[in-house]
Amino acid sequence: MTSANAKHGKLKSVALKTGVQGKPKGDKSVPDVLQILRERIACCELLPGTKLNEYELASEFVVPRTRIRDAFLALEQRGLIERTPNRGAMVARLDPVQVFHIYDMREVLEGLCARLATQNVPNESWQDLLDEFSGPVGEAVKEGDFETYTEIYGRFRRRCIAAADNPELTKALDSMYEKTQVLIRRIVILPGRGELGVREHRAVLEAMRKGDAEAAERLRRENMRSAKVFLTRYMKYIL
Repeated sequence: MTSANAKHGKLKSVALKTGVQGKPKGDKSVPDVLQILRERIACCELLPGTKLNEYELASEFVVPRTRIRDAFLALEQRGLIERTPNRGAMVARLDPVQVFHIYDMREVLEGLCARLATQNVPNESWQDLLDEFSGPVGEAVKEGDFETYTEIYGRFRRRCIAAADNPELTKALDSMYEKTQVLIRRIVILPGRGELGVREHRAVLEAMRKGDAEAAERLRRENMRSAKVFLTRYMKYIL
């Protein structure tokens, strides 16, 4: 087992970082605490199986434990953590069946998002992202710089969601993305996946740049299907 997999499989209690310099100020609201914990789970700072300690978090955020419990309840409702009596809370693990169900849903909704985004904003607004996927992103992947790839992909995704301008679609996509971002980071480093992903996203952006909403939807759905193929092929190594 690789060190990454060992880390993934191990339950651990962590003293969590704030993501900003210095200790967080007190009197944080539940949405504040919730948003910070959501971001930590989404960006893989908190891996599946990581234990969450009420006392440590209450001390870190300088808030009552009741506020942490309220945040835990919201995270549990979003499917991001699991709570077990007498064992506490931990970041949720995804089982293979759940993962494939999510990817089936993402295929449809990401395609819809690309179509709405193409329809709603001027064609030229996608040129900067197309330029990045036509050059810098591909070079980064060749050099093994997958952080640059995921950063620019994240920007592409956020721009599409904003342009689609559909609050219900945003909530659904954000929820699925939060649950699977750890897998996205693992899939992109699989043999050949990064290079294929660059080509697929470039094709989507070319369609968006032309204002071809139907082609953008079709190509984005194909992109999600091919990610699922890689996930299926290497499932035992990354789940």
